[in-house]
Amino acid sequence: MIRFGVDFGGTKIEASALDADGRFVARVRGPSPRRYGEGLEAVAALLAEAERQAGVKAARVGVGTPGSPSPRDGLIRNANSTQLNGQPFQADLKRVLGRPVRLANDANCLALSEATDGAGRGARVVFAAILGTGCGAGVAVDGALIEGRNGIAGEWGHAPLPWPKPSEYPGPVCWCGRRGCLEVWVSGPGFAADARTTSAEAAVAAARAGETAPAAALDRYLGRLARGLAMVCDVIDPDVIALGGGMSNVGELYTALPGRIAPHLFSDVFDTPIRKAVHGDSSGVRGAAWLWPLEAA
Repeated sequence: MIRFGVDFGGTKIEASALDADGRFVARVRGPSPRRYGEGLEAVAALLAEAERQAGVKAARVGVGTPGSPSPRDGLIRNANSTQLNGQPFQADLKRVLGRPVRLANDANCLALSEATDGAGRGARVVFAAILGTGCGAGVAVDGALIEGRNGIAGEWGHAPLPWPKPSEYPGPVCWCGRRGCLEVWVSGPGFAADARTTSAEAAVAAARAGETAPAAALDRYLGRLARGLAMVCDVIDPDVIALGGGMSNVGELYTALPGRIAPHLFSDVFDTPIRKAVHGDSSGVRGAAWLWPLEAA
C-alpha cells in the first residue's frame, strides 16, 4: 500500500512514494523548469523514477503546487511560480500522467503533513506557515484540510501586516500587485531586504555576531511575525502553530514569539505551542501524498 506525491516548487520538483506508515520508499528531485510544458514533462519523468525506485506504479497522485485552482474554471491563480497562472494544471497533469490527480496548495500540503504525523500530530486545529522564498499557510482540522468555499483558506501571506507602524505603511509592493502583504515582511527575502544583506542566512549570522543593523532587523522581523500570528490566533485559535521554510530554522522564533504574540491577542492567556515542522522541506511532498487515502492509493 503506497501513496505517491509530487511537490512542484519554484526551484525544485520532488516526487516520492510513502508506505502505510509514512516512510519514504522512493524519493527523487529535479530543478523546476520555467516553461509550463517542460514542467509537466519534468513531473512525468520524476514520477516514473519514483515508481521505478518503489517497484510499483502509482494508481493516483497527489500534487502540491504554488497558488490554487479556481473553483470557477480550475485554472491556477495566485502562484508565485507565475508560469502556472491561468493554466489548467490539474487537468494537464491528469492527461500527461494518465491517472487521477488531486491538487492542493503547497502550504496546505505542509499543514496536512504536519497535522498527520508531524508537529501537530494529535492536535485538532493546526495552522502551518511556510516562511521561505514566499509566505503561505494552511489549516487542518481533525486531520483534514480546510480549503474554503473559494479555495483560498490559509492565504495568510497576502493579508496585510496587522497593526502597522507609520514607517511600515503602506509597505513594499508585493509580486501580487498589492502593498504591505505579510509576504514582503516575513519571507526570507523580505527579512534580507530589511537587513540589507544578501540573504536571510547572512542577516541572522550578522545579528548573532552583534552587528547593530541586522540585529535590529531581526527584532523587527520577530515583531512583524508575532503580529501576523496574533491575527491568526484571534481568528481560529489553533492548537498548534507549525513553521516551515528556511526561516523556520531560526531558533530565535521559538523562544521569542510566544511573548511577543501575547500582547496583541484578545485574550488573557496564550499557551499555544509554536513548533518547527518535523518533516522540514519534505512536508510538501509528504502532504501531497496524503491527499489520497491509503485505500485509494
